[in-house]
Amino acid sequence: MEKYESKQQQINHPAALIFPIISRMDLMTPAIQDKVEEWEATADSCSFKVKGMKVALRIAEKVENKHVKIVSGEGGIPVDFAFWVQLKEVAPNDTRVRMVLHADLNMMMKMMIGGKIQKSIDDAVTQLAASLNQFK
Repeated sequence: MEKYESKQQQINHPAALIFPIISRMDLMTPAIQDKVEEWEATADSCSFKVKGMKVALRIAEKVENKHVKIVSGEGGIPVDFAFWVQLKEVAPNDTRVRMVLHADLNMMMKMMIGGKIQKSIDDAVTQLAASLNQFK
């Protein structure tokens, strides 16, 4: 399993305010639906198409104010992976967020897309932090 870890980003809110948002897939609809095709979501799962490839995700674990673990759902991409959105509250209005991806990639896939995965996970955490910092 390969591990990709994003840079840490600061969110100017307590973890208790952030966690309810990141722990529900259906709350991502406004931010995601215009960036992918065929977006569908419930509280604990979502599916969509990116460049013609179907992706299905489901929340496998939630630890309140700490992390959300997301795994591949049925009928999605054929790569075994686990994805965490981790929160660490360092002060009342200072929560750090990080994303960690563990993916079962063969050597060829790692060489072809490893750098793109790292860039994507860094971009995603930056966008997430920017979106969450806008909440009042």
